[in-house]
Amino acid sequence: MQFETIIVSKKGHIAFVELNNPSKHNSLIYKFWGEFKQAFEDLDKDPVVRCIILSGQGKHFCSGIDLMDFAALANQKKSDPSRSALLIRQILGPMQDGVSAVEKCNKPVIAAVHNACIGAGVDIISACDIRLASADAKFSVKEVDIGLCADVGSLQRFPKVVGNQSWVREVCLTGRTFHADEALKHGFISQIYGNQQELEVKSLELANVIASKSPIAVMGTKRNLVYSRDHSVEEGLEYVKTWNHGMLQTKVLV
Repeated sequence: MQFETIIVSKKGHIAFVELNNPSKHNSLIYKFWGEFKQAFEDLDKDPVVRCIILSGQGKHFCSGIDLMDFAALANQKKSDPSRSALLIRQILGPMQDGVSAVEKCNKPVIAAVHNACIGAGVDIISACDIRLASADAKFSVKEVDIGLCADVGSLQRFPKVVGNQSWVREVCLTGRTFHADEALKHGFISQIYGNQQELEVKSLELANVIASKSPIAVMGTKRNLVYSRDHSVEEGLEYVKTWNHGMLQTKVLV
């Protein structure tokens, strides 16, 4: 798979998706969202891939949306406010779909975050299954500082990942930076590693453990975790009962 804004590679059962705009600290142009969605949809269909590691090229994981690129799109004024509003809605839809592709992908996605993860970077990793970070990682739900409310998933997924509404609202309403140790304390990430090199090694080790399991069991576990997050316990139990009465017919468990 050849893309401009990301690099996709594979090794055995592991796929690697790297944000690829290092000269701008992996800021995200509009083309990124379509490519990102396509990559995860393709990897979802790949029978060899069992786990995906998401990382960023260069000094930082992600510096957020490329504001100049986004402004150029959003400033295509129409003849009246309603049509201008519709244009912005049409712009935001593919961006949201790009992030949601991570969550919809049946393969577990590990985010390996080093240094800055700002704005849309938080949106993206909130959709991942597991978040790991190097000790220099720093995060910010930054949109409030540029006169926006985050609109690509942070305000919807981040609170459910963390489960501490007071802290979530504090960092979202202030736009302040929080570092890896604070992110770990509040459950946004699950592990901190000393540097980027160690992060890469440990991310791959974890991916290989997941890839060693039955892909049917792993897929079912991810799908049921995502479903149960947004439904009652009773609904989740009914869903997994329906899921397993079909999936347990398989004779191949690994």
